[in-house]
Amino acid sequence: MTKKAIRNYRKPAGGWGALKALSELLLEQRVALKGAATLSRMNQPEGFDCPGCAWPDPKHTSSFEFCENGGKAIAWETTAMRCTPDFLAAHPVAELAGWSDHELEMTGRITHPMAYDSASDCYMPVEWSEAFAIIGRHLKALSSPDLAEFYTSGRTSNEAAFLYQLFVREYGTNNFPDCSNMCHEATSVGLLQSIGVGKGTVLLEDFDKADCIFIFGQNPGTNSPRMMTSLRNASRRGATIISINPFRERSLERFQAPQSPLEMLTLTSTPISSRLFQVRVGGDVAVLKGIMKVIVEADDAAHAIDQPSRLDWDFIRGHTVGIEALVQDLKSTQWSDIERQSGLTREDMQYAANAYMKSERTIIVYGMGITQHRCGTRNVQQLANLALLRGQIGKEGAGLCPVRGHSNVQGDRTVGITEVPSAEFLAKLEQRFGFKPPSAPGHNVVTALEAMIRGEVKVLFAMGGNFAAAIPDWQMTRAALRNLDLTVHVSTKLNRSHLVHGRAALILPCLGRTEIDVQEGGLQSITVEDSMSMVHASAGRNTPASDHLLSEPAIVAGVAKATLGNRTVVDWDGLVADYDGIRDAIEAVFPIFQGYNARIRVPGGFHLTSTARERIWKTPSGKANFLVFDGLGEDIRDDDQDVLWLSTIRSHDQYNSTLYSLSDRYRGVYGQRDVLFLNEFDMLKRDLADGDRVDVVTASSDGIERIVRNLRVIRYAFPAGCCAAYYPEANPLVPLYSRDPESLTPSYKGVPVRLAHSKSDGAAVSVHEQ
Repeated sequence: MTKKAIRNYRKPAGGWGALKALSELLLEQRVALKGAATLSRMNQPEGFDCPGCAWPDPKHTSSFEFCENGGKAIAWETTAMRCTPDFLAAHPVAELAGWSDHELEMTGRITHPMAYDSASDCYMPVEWSEAFAIIGRHLKALSSPDLAEFYTSGRTSNEAAFLYQLFVREYGTNNFPDCSNMCHEATSVGLLQSIGVGKGTVLLEDFDKADCIFIFGQNPGTNSPRMMTSLRNASRRGATIISINPFRERSLERFQAPQSPLEMLTLTSTPISSRLFQVRVGGDVAVLKGIMKVIVEADDAAHAIDQPSRLDWDFIRGHTVGIEALVQDLKSTQWSDIERQSGLTREDMQYAANAYMKSERTIIVYGMGITQHRCGTRNVQQLANLALLRGQIGKEGAGLCPVRGHSNVQGDRTVGITEVPSAEFLAKLEQRFGFKPPSAPGHNVVTALEAMIRGEVKVLFAMGGNFAAAIPDWQMTRAALRNLDLTVHVSTKLNRSHLVHGRAALILPCLGRTEIDVQEGGLQSITVEDSMSMVHASAGRNTPASDHLLSEPAIVAGVAKATLGNRTVVDWDGLVADYDGIRDAIEAVFPIFQGYNARIRVPGGFHLTSTARERIWKTPSGKANFLVFDGLGEDIRDDDQDVLWLSTIRSHDQYNSTLYSLSDRYRGVYGQRDVLFLNEFDMLKRDLADGDRVDVVTASSDGIERIVRNLRVIRYAFPAGCCAAYYPEANPLVPLYSRDPESLTPSYKGVPVRLAHSKSDGAAVSVHEQ
């Protein structure tokens, strides 16, 4: 266990620090040799796709196509540790509930299907056939299919996700709460309205041609480290990189490329950001309006003296509608309000706007720092406005680049994981399989949780993920989970969701991305879609962690047969025997996958065409839309001096809710997570010193107390009026009602809170106690 400490990290991101951390984790998981061999096959044409982030692979891969956190994901999956029936029989759920999330996952890979035994309060082994039968009995006993929720994690393959939605729709519901509801749903909704497609418009090679790159609300060094190669290359050839983020993320300052012998041997590094502006939490719309206001004012001034336009008027007139309303809104927005809300100066925004106006080809990158707000959809649309003003969509080296999280979160959506299916998709599904799928909208994560709280849900089936940790407002939502009749989790390792369970509960262990998948038709591969809509094959080569594991497609088929019985019209056994058959079915339902099986056999796979990239706008107007947001974002008021705006963040040794350690190297936090990042001004105002303990209380509007107790205050260079704490430990502070009204994404990145001196001298209240 790393000793608790707080110390400045002065080294660049990446480099020797990354190699050291990865080596230590491989040793900790007792897979030094196996892990190294596995890494050599990751992100290779004949290998497997990284189970971590969704950053794309280059067309011409090297032998070193992995990053520190991708390597940690492999160490975590290939671990020599095993969570066996004997272990679970010796440790009741009540005991395990007292363990930290890190300790739970350190128990290793789950080896057998397990069923909860209430008499002993332990999970006991169960045969696969009986596990499927239990699920079937519960689902068939429901008075309506809508009493069940079917959650999907972004690590699920295209093949498993397609079978999953096929089973659930034949069963009779569109209840598909999905992990994207909690991260990039604002992209799916916002960009669809703006440019007609809810995805990005760039390819990886565009980064080689861009002369300006904006990065909003994204920490690539932790969440998508392979992106740093593209940013490093862009910086070294002279591109301007402007980062806008509440944190001065280490990777956005300097990066030492492990793939560069020169940098490694000389201990040198590459500066990344030309400027890094620390925006206030919730101030993104204000920054964007400020940048656009500068450009519009500069365009007016240029016209007055007969100089070239600062806006791309040929593009605007030919491809867009709504410019007049946007310009009017920008001109009426006062600079004093923009500066107050954003925390930046007019000169800061002038600098960013000048860099943009000088650029011929600009890429706008953004992450969950943009989407996880109460105005997340509007944040996304203002980014689209910024791109449209200068025609930066639909040409090489330019475009919008939302950086998705999990490796196939985008692909799951493409193949049908959605609670609001289109009529065209349902008609294709009926034509291919011969049953009438339901058309009524189903539940997303927020509406599913609300239905659980009302007692209108009886069964939760989760295909991967850690649902109980990821959701907001634990006080209400976890109580609702415990009131369900059945919870089922398809998992590789033990996590919090297995301990916050229904009256009956099952854990179904599945193959990992690195492992061999052999079915009746032989060795199988699956496919994934990355953040830039590239689809490619992935085939594991490691021996499975246990003989009792099944693939995700096989698990879905087993549940489907046990639930639907003789009334099913789908040949589940045939589809699972050879995944080529699943891909043929996907192609029949989604023509965009034309030639699916042939195209994934080409190294690198193929691109799912983005209509917006081709300047074809699939909107009702047939044009891209400038969309006005009447306001400046979150309701930040300086008259309430007690309120801080809290953002939940992930540590460097973390991926989603998986904790590789209790440290956060780039922010200088070691061996602990019970911390609150706060700037010196706000500390002095509250009579706090570095190391003091505080309780954090949500400034709720519904009368319910939401509190996380006893966090250690850490002095940090963070914007005034703002603070930050780790996800998921701070999730109890996020009210279920606090969400984007259009995408329903919870506002994990913008929570109004107050601080109180803690009365306890111990450690912070742990996650299981919330």
